[in-house]
Amino acid sequence: MIAHWRRCALTVLLTVWAGAAAAQEWPTKPIQAFIPFSAGSATDVIPRTVFEQLAGELGQSIVVENRGGAGGTLAVGVVVKANPDGYTILANSSAHAVAPWIVPDLPYDTAKDLSAVIALGKNANVLVVSPAKGWKTVQDMVAAAKAKPGTFTYGSAGVGTATHMSAEKFRLSAGFDAVHVPYRGGPEALADVLGGRIDFYYCPISTAIPLVRDGQLLALAVSTPTRAPALPDVPTSLEAGYANSDYTIWYGVFMPVKTPRAIVEKFHDAAAKVLESPAMKEKLARLALDPMPMSAAAFDSYVADEIAATGKLVKAAGIK
Repeated sequence: MIAHWRRCALTVLLTVWAGAAAAQEWPTKPIQAFIPFSAGSATDVIPRTVFEQLAGELGQSIVVENRGGAGGTLAVGVVVKANPDGYTILANSSAHAVAPWIVPDLPYDTAKDLSAVIALGKNANVLVVSPAKGWKTVQDMVAAAKAKPGTFTYGSAGVGTATHMSAEKFRLSAGFDAVHVPYRGGPEALADVLGGRIDFYYCPISTAIPLVRDGQLLALAVSTPTRAPALPDVPTSLEAGYANSDYTIWYGVFMPVKTPRAIVEKFHDAAAKVLESPAMKEKLARLALDPMPMSAAAFDSYVADEIAATGKLVKAAGIK
């Protein structure tokens, strides 16, 4: 029994030592980052912005590949099956928490097969309408929706996207019916809310800002629990009186769950240093991204909570 215990202890020590040794040398070659959405999307632009500077900090290039399709699950599947050596990573958004609830027969466990490494930041969607609708406040819009149940419409960049989830959470809180109109992407939804063909759209804040500032769109509320620094005069939906209507969009980096912890921490520390630099803070502020500092372990717990909470929202809204 004692001999068996010693063998087990030795195995654990050797594993820890091997992981520490690998982390000390890592990285010795380029890192490949998979992004589950198309180039130009926020989930693409934000990680690319960080990776450009992070590559210099790590001393190795970070090669980005956009692998879209199947609700963003194709890229996740590639990373889950990759060698857990720190050279294959995933950059994703809060859509990561939606997939397990709306994509049938996932070939992986979102909560168990990946380690959350670092949160890159968070931002809001903005509830926007055409000024031609005549509504001045979000309460005006809700009253109009309740006055014509079943005919009110809202757009999204697709089923399960943050634009969809933000709208559904608000709609459930405000207690009105509306027809969901999913588009192939955000630009199509934006065009139709600008033209008044749909009643409202929860638009990504960085896209909405110039259109709000020049009067083409009216911003009625932001989706986050606190006001967005980029649109300080726009109230939150919580401030407007709609409890549990907030929805935060976050962005982060993941690795296969069996990646040595020392490598996860080394990547986290290097990325955290980059995110704290004045130059990066300025770049991300221009993208309306707010800081989200936390340890790798805290981000892992945060993501697990997000997955559970999103499941409840999907069920309540009847999203398929």
